[in-house]
This record gives sequence, structure tokens and C-alpha cells, in this order.
Amino acid sequence: MKKNLLFFYLLFFSAILNAEDGYDLWLRYDKIDNPILLQQYRSHINSIFINSSSPTLAIARNEILTGLQGLLDKKIFEAKKIEKGAIILQKNSPGYYDAVLGSEGFAIQTSIIKAKLILIRANTDLGILYGVFQFLRLLQTHQDISQVNITSIPKIQNRILDHWDNLNRTVERGYAGASIWNWHLLPGYIDKRYIDYARANASIGINGTVLTNVNANAMVLTKPYLEKVAALANVFRPYGIKVYLTARFSAPIEIGGLKTADPLDAEVQNWWKQKCDEIYSYIPDFGGFVVKANSEGQPGPQNYGRTHADGANMFADALAPHHGIVMWRAFVYDARVQKSTENYGEGKADPNAPGIASSDRAKQAYDEFKPLDGKFRKNVLVQVKNGPVDFQPREPFSPLFGAMPHTPLIVEFQLTQEYLGQATNLVYEAPLFKECLDADTYSNGKGSTVAKLIEGSLENHPVTAIAGVANIGNERNWTGHPFGQANWYAFGRLAWDHELSSEQIADEWLRQTFTNEPHFVDGTKKIMMMSRETTVNYMTPFGLHHIMGTGFHYGPAPWVDNAGRADWNPVYYHRADSTGIGFDRTVTGSNAISQYAEEVGKQWEDVKTCDEKYLLWFHHVSWNYKMKSGRTLWDELCFKYYSGVDSVRWMQRTWNGLKKYIDEERSEQVKMLLAVQEKEAVWWRNACLLYFQTWSKMPIPAGYEKPDHDLQYYKALKFPYAPGNGGNL
Repeated sequence: MKKNLLFFYLLFFSAILNAEDGYDLWLRYDKIDNPILLQQYRSHINSIFINSSSPTLAIARNEILTGLQGLLDKKIFEAKKIEKGAIILQKNSPGYYDAVLGSEGFAIQTSIIKAKLILIRANTDLGILYGVFQFLRLLQTHQDISQVNITSIPKIQNRILDHWDNLNRTVERGYAGASIWNWHLLPGYIDKRYIDYARANASIGINGTVLTNVNANAMVLTKPYLEKVAALANVFRPYGIKVYLTARFSAPIEIGGLKTADPLDAEVQNWWKQKCDEIYSYIPDFGGFVVKANSEGQPGPQNYGRTHADGANMFADALAPHHGIVMWRAFVYDARVQKSTENYGEGKADPNAPGIASSDRAKQAYDEFKPLDGKFRKNVLVQVKNGPVDFQPREPFSPLFGAMPHTPLIVEFQLTQEYLGQATNLVYEAPLFKECLDADTYSNGKGSTVAKLIEGSLENHPVTAIAGVANIGNERNWTGHPFGQANWYAFGRLAWDHELSSEQIADEWLRQTFTNEPHFVDGTKKIMMMSRETTVNYMTPFGLHHIMGTGFHYGPAPWVDNAGRADWNPVYYHRADSTGIGFDRTVTGSNAISQYAEEVGKQWEDVKTCDEKYLLWFHHVSWNYKMKSGRTLWDELCFKYYSGVDSVRWMQRTWNGLKKYIDEERSEQVKMLLAVQEKEAVWWRNACLLYFQTWSKMPIPAGYEKPDHDLQYYKALKFPYAPGNGGNL
């Protein structure tokens, strides 16, 4: 009996030690399970050779040794001279600087001197580290290394994760646990997780992190917290990652003892200059500030009758001596519209309040920032959400892209799935990112994509950046949903090279994170590639938007009409009535379409030719309108909602059929989450169609399964403690 118990415990603890809990992300260096390929790799690789040393190169050395020894199941030694089968990490000497590679690029090449070698070279230590991760990626994904010739340079300079983490460790729109920053234990205790976080980011080329929420807390700028921030910066520095902070505009009052935060006040300007000097004394390579101002109650320059440019330039002047940058968020919406739902909030305003009144929330950023083009300092970048409203499952690109040629813009994506099912839904976001990045603004003629604008190739701005709102928490697997990791990975890869395809990125991530088994990779890649469109179908088809539960944004609530201000109400956005549904943004409505270049507007201005995926974004359409399918709008709306649910059920069946190829732990975890997603998709479908049916007065077509509850049931659902609650961002 004792022997049996002992055997059971040994088996149990062995399973725990070998569990695939997701902590290793895409950096799993398990032995290659293809015997032929393994032998090929072993025949090419025997040792590594490094021609210099530094903290970053020490990391590169350890990474490649760990990776090679794990993947090849073979002892790899560090040679004192170049030998056959060596991986050479070569930092170019100043006299041999390669201008093509710049400060972060790298080249990986097969070279034959006396024997076949593989050379990873770069101008900098950081370039070498990036090259090491790329080479290990080749092995992880079973690529041919017999004749390697890769040159890779990032297209965007600053590739930044924005954490919406608060000092009390709550995370705004966070669905993966508490903040990974344990401020209470810093600076003395350095959690290994900080090192693993930096390593994961470096592996995909992310080189900046904003530690704090855009709804900022001035306390982070005080000495005790700057010491904590400096401790994190010291961890991240060898991995090439700069630290940024969010700046509370009213900090001079809240922690500085001043009576004003007016950006044109000399005393306020001096306070920020001294504060920046203090920050750089702790963190010499501090990146700069992200600022959310005059939006959703956040203080800003308009409180003093000043412009966004006045506010941003004050920070820019304080940071300029230290080569820091300001990322000024363009997510603003009208401070003057009264708290009323009458006429959807259009028109009524307090003329004495700051800001610009707009008839349409989607127009607000353009209305406020377009007139300021060219008025910002050179180290100011305006940070623009990918769409004109708010990280919706589908939006057209923001009209600000292409409208501010004299100002560098940052595209801001949201990795955390605030409006995409949060951490219960499998939604691969790379297609969403690509939809925006590849969109043509026509600002400089055909081919003026959003990606080309933000990389600076059209206007040649000296500073470029891209930002992603992090989906990371202290859950063991980092992102809550195992497939949330794919969105972190995809953001980094696209930030480095926006020309990569969604399919290629999914393929890489799956092979590194799970297995190279072809049946698993092909089947799961199909799930990933259809997941975003599936979610749009069961949530917000045809350009519907912002019909989620108010505040926490969990689940459907298209009926809500009593929120504190008009544009917090779903009814403001879908505008369903007895005649039809959709927001008219053409010349007969809000005319938001006029904010785009003429060539772009022509794609959407005519209801008959408008791409149907944006139909209800730009048009109020009759329930009986004939769609391209031949069905009426109502019937087509039903078709989309039902097909979304059917697709989730297909995802379930496909995933269940692949369980033999991967570990049981993650297989079961995703299986359970897909079951949750199926229930939520049915909830979305039923709630939305039953509500819209009160306006269309049309039946759900025969042949579809009937809703299992009535509309009142769905209206009565309450979620006071839903994750991520705590205000709009």
C-alpha cells in the first residue's frame, strides 16, 4: 500500500513539474521531435563563439546556449576560437559599421571560411540579441538552416507595450489577474517574472514599456516610486527595453504644491523641467511620458483654455534635453455635450466649457487634433486608436491617419480584449491589426497605408512609434486565455515588420508554443484565422459598434439608453428605429465620412456600393434593404448572428479533434474556454436579435434554433463584479 502511494505521489509531482501551464510562452526549447531534422541540426551546430562581452551579450550567450541545448538535446560549448559547426555572434567593430543594419537590425548568414559556420552579426549588442532569438525561432519552427541568408531591420523605432496598471495592482481592462508590478516589494525584491517579461518582449522586438495606467496617478512621479521604477528599468535595460510613465497633468498641484497646472505658466513649466531632471537622475535612459488629457474626466490644458499642443509642448520642452518623447493620446471626446440622451446627445452644449463640440463621437479626435497639425514640438507624437471610436471588433481606420502630415502619429492597438470577449473568447487579433495597418489613406496618393504613415516613410519624421495596450497579468500563463499570448506575440512581430502576414505569425506562434505537428498547426491556424471574423459576426456585424454592456463592456446591451452621457449609450451608435438601423455618417448625417480623403470616402458614401462590413457604420439602412446575398438586411443580420455561433461550434469540434497532439492541461483549458465562448456567442445572438426585432417587427427566419429566453431575461442580467469594470478608456 505504501509503495502504491509513493508511486502515486511521484507520478503526481512529476506531472506538476512537467506541466505545460503556458508560463514559457513561445520560448519553449523542448527537444526537436523530428529525428531526421534533429540530426541535420546537430550536424550543423557544435559550439558558439562570441567576439566581445557586455550584459546584453551575456544574455544572448545564455539564451542561445539554453535554446540549443534544449532543442538539440546536446551539450553545446563556448569555443575560444572559431571551429567547424560554430554559431558566431559577431558585433561589428566601429570601422565595419553596417549602415543597413542600423542600431537594432541583424543578419544571419551561412558562411564558409575553413568550414561551414553560421554568423549572427549586428552593429550593436541588442542587434545580436534580436538575431539570437530569430535564429532559435528558425529551429523551433523546423526551418532549413543549411543555407541561411536573413537580414532584418525594424520598420518602426519605438515598439511599445502600454500597461493600464494601477499602483494598487488592479489593471484597467485587465483580464489576466493582478498587475505583474508588485510596487510594495520594489525596489528591494526583483521578481523573476520581471526578467522573464523582458526576455519575452525582447524575443519579439518590443523595446519599450509604459508601466502605469493612462488614467494616471501622480504618486508614481514621487521619489519612493521613482526608485521602484528605476529598479525595473535596471532589469529591462540589458534587454533593450526603455521604461515610460504616464503623466498626470495636474501633478504640479497634487504633489508639487502649486496652485495651477496651466502649461503656459512659467512656474508650472519649471516644475516639470525639474521633475524630468529628477527622473533622469534615477533612470538615465527614461523613454518619456504618455499623457491622457481632457478625456473622460482627466485634467488637461483645456482646463486652462489652452490647446493640446500647448500641453504636449510643455512636456516636450522638459524632456528634450534628455532626448525623451511625449506620446499625447488623441482619445478625446467632447467635454461640452451635456449629460443627456435627447437627440442622441447631438447639439446641446455648455459654451463655456473647454473642448470642441462634435455631433458624432467618431469625429471628435479629428476635430480637435487636425487644426493642431504642425504645432507640436518634434519630440511629440500623437497617439491615435486604430479606429475613430474605441477599439471595436471592427472599425474603419481613424481619419486622423493621413490628416496630420506635419505630426508623427502612433497607432494604438488594444491587445487586452475589452470589446472582444475579454479573457473568455479565443480571438486572434493579427487580422484586425493588419486591417488597419494595410488600409490605404490616400493621403499621398494610392498606397499611402497607415503602416507607411506611422513608420515615417511618407513624411520622414525623425521619431516613429507603435503602441499596444497590454493583455498581461499575474496569471501563471500571463494572459488568462492561452491564445491571448498570440496577440502579444503578433503585436511584437508586426511592430517589427508590418509586412508579415497574419497566417505566418500564427504559424510561428503555434509551432513555438505547442508543436510542429502538421495536423495540429493546420487545424488550429484555421481556428485562429477565422476567430476575429466569427466574433464580429456574433457581436457586431455590418459595422454595428459599441453595443456592449456599459461600463464593464461585458456582453450585449443594445437597449441601454440611460447612461450618464449620450455617447456612452449603445442606442447612440446603432440608432435602430422602425425605419431601419445604423449611424448615418454621410453628408445627410454627421458627415464624418468627409474627414477621410475623397478616394476613401467614395468607397463608403453610397449605400449601394459601400463595403457591407462597414454598412451600418456609415449608413442608416432600411430593414427591408436588399443585401448582396439577395436577403433583406434583417434576414442577413440574422444570418450573420447565427453563422457566428455556428462558427464557434465548428471551432469547438476542430479543437477537440486535435487533443492527441498536445498536452492535456492546455487542451482541456482551451476546450472549457471554447464552451464558455459558445454560450456567450448564443447570448450575444439571442439578446441582439430579440432587441432589434422590437424595431424591425420581423420574424427570425424559419430553420434557425429559437432563442431559449425572452428579451426581458437578457435585459435583467447584471454583472456588478465583471472583470475590467471601472470606467471607459
